[in-house]
Amino acid sequence: MTSPTNSPHDVVIVGGGTAGLSAAVTLARSLRDVVVIDAGEPRNAPAAGAHNLLGREGIPPLELLEAGRREALAYGAQIHRGRASTARRTADGFELTLADGATVTARRLLLATGLVDELPDVPGVRELWGTQVLHCPYCHGYEVRGTRIGVIATGSNAVHQTLLLRQLSADVTLFLHEGPEPDDEAWDQLAALGVTVVIGQVRELARDGDRLRAVVLADGHSFAVDAVAVQPRFVARGDLYEQIGGTQTENPMGRHLTAGPTGATELPGVWAAGNAGDLSAMVGASAAQGVLAGAAINADLVMADVRVAVRERADRARVVGAGAAAGTNGLAGDFSPVMEARVAELVLGDRRHGFAVDG
Repeated sequence: MTSPTNSPHDVVIVGGGTAGLSAAVTLARSLRDVVVIDAGEPRNAPAAGAHNLLGREGIPPLELLEAGRREALAYGAQIHRGRASTARRTADGFELTLADGATVTARRLLLATGLVDELPDVPGVRELWGTQVLHCPYCHGYEVRGTRIGVIATGSNAVHQTLLLRQLSADVTLFLHEGPEPDDEAWDQLAALGVTVVIGQVRELARDGDRLRAVVLADGHSFAVDAVAVQPRFVARGDLYEQIGGTQTENPMGRHLTAGPTGATELPGVWAAGNAGDLSAMVGASAAQGVLAGAAINADLVMADVRVAVRERADRARVVGAGAAAGTNGLAGDFSPVMEARVAELVLGDRRHGFAVDG
């Protein structure tokens, strides 16, 4: 880890997860001055492994991030452990103030801040979250295949989640809890697949130490399970985005930053990658989004620099042209069409293509 310099960077990335580090590698490989601000709070830290990640299947999440940091640093990126507290737009880009009082300035801003899982208010859910309490059948469903799985309904997605988990186990129980009543089609689907449906409020998850034992209803009835699935509300960490004028978007899953295919947001110079802009993105998708955003930001900076270079060249040409009109031969300054024509006139005189032109 390093301390961020005060000099303006090309890009500041807020978030040192897979999206942020992938973007940092992409930008550093394009010789960009990039700094990553990492609060060190990865969402998937409790999980034993990251899955559906080609070539790194099952790697512990913290081990994956450590490898990513090494790669980013090897290409020249800076990584600073800290929390960005405030953000504001400046004449040249953006200025971030960190919790320790340090400031970071950059021409472009990438928000890879991730999201917060708002879990159901059921005792035992938070304590077992990421181990025996899960939400994504693709991230952790295989690890609970063939076991007794309970689904605690809190939203409209509960039946769909139940059907996906039924693919992995023949013993799935849906606890309606605070979820909506299934419609006729959903009841038929659940019955056809042999899913048990339990009506009533869930009071708690019973545990033996750190092991899940059962789902307990408010009336005291207990149902033995080995794993439980819930539907958190996903809330992007969007405070910085709102501070610089952005508006977050609500959908049935939660709240997120709205970004295009390469991560560009509604705010000029601001990109988003990973779960900040895509609530359903898994590790591999978040990494891919970081690469795309990094490439798009580099291209944006290239074109910004090209526009400056073209403008400066035109300014120099105007100066040379003014000098020529004033009788100074127009030879001062950098190359320009005016200067080239004047040099040709002085060298060739009345000759064209090396031959004298008859009068």
